[in-house]
Order: sequence, then structure tokens, then C-alpha cells
Amino acid sequence: MLTALWIERFREDAGVPPLERTNPKFELRGINHLALVCKDMARTVDFYTNVLGMPLVKTIDLPMGMGQHFFFDCGGGDCIAFFWFPDAPEAQPGISSARVLPTVGDFSTAHGSMNHVAFDVPPERFDEYVEKLVAAGIEVSEISNHDDSEWTVTKELHEGVYIRSVYFFDPDGILLELACWTRPLNEQDVLIPPRSASASPG
Repeated sequence: MLTALWIERFREDAGVPPLERTNPKFELRGINHLALVCKDMARTVDFYTNVLGMPLVKTIDLPMGMGQHFFFDCGGGDCIAFFWFPDAPEAQPGISSARVLPTVGDFSTAHGSMNHVAFDVPPERFDEYVEKLVAAGIEVSEISNHDDSEWTVTKELHEGVYIRSVYFFDPDGILLELACWTRPLNEQDVLIPPRSASASPG
């Protein structure tokens, strides 16, 4: 288990200053809310309040029978929200959402889609929370310790790991993640140039 003491020791010994993270353009304070679409609002409320423990903080009936819009507090002053539209199209896994868990197969989705939502958790409670999901009957992925190796993940926890992840689906097939940062990010974490759509891959 990753302890708070281990994390603090690594941060102190890293010897590399963290990235400058000031936004010179806008005073953005985080994600106000992320709005998704569900098939059954009652089922969604049950999952996010009773399984994930998120308080339901705002409920809206849209005008002219258009549907509903509900907000859940997901921590840090941020919300995850859901629309329910009575005549919405069916889900399209593999296009608008991931078809499988990332550790199982191809989890790519279409341009402009929302691939997954990651909730930040304390690193010292990460393993505990994975066990709580399993105890609640939720199918979860293998734990991914993300590092800068060739395959970008490892089963072993070491000082090169910068974030830990476990993935699971909500009742509508929306891919969710519990994630925790394990070290400060620095200039060595932003050395890869972005690819252009007009450039050949590889």
C-alpha cells in the first residue's frame, strides 16, 4: 500500500522543481461540472449516491417535458451532472464511449467524445477504495501504475510512477476511474511534442 509517508519522502527527494501551473489567460478554478447523459435517472441516482457516495445537490425538471438535469457533488467544489432525455438515441460503445476497460482491450473513442471521467482520491486510501468497489459488486480493471516505461504502465509500484488508476463502468457504460497522483509533475513530464492530424503517424 502506498503510504502518505512514502509519498512525502519521494516528493522531498525528487530534487526537481514542480511545473509552473499558473494560467495567465483566465482565472479557472477547476471543473464547475461535467454534463453526461443517462438512460434512467433513478438508476443513476442510486449508483452515484449509494455506490460512490456522492451527494445529490441539485435536481431540475427541464421545460416542456424535455427531460431532467441532476447534479452530484464529486468533491473539491466540482460536480458531475447528468441529463435524462426521454427520446435520446441508444449508447454507441466504441464510438461515443469506451467499449471495454482500458486493461482489457481497445478503449479508443471517436473524436470529440468523452472517453472517461477520473475522480481524484487520496493516494494513501487508493487500495482501500478499490476494495470498496469490489465489495459493492463493481467489476474493476487491474490497477494501473502509470510510469514512463515503454508500455506506460507497470504492476509494480516504484518511484517513477506518477499516477495510479483503477477503471470501472457506471450503469450506462460510462467509463469511470479512481486516480491518485503519487509525485509532483515537473519539466521532465512535458517533453513529448504533440502530433498533428496532418502528420503521418510514427
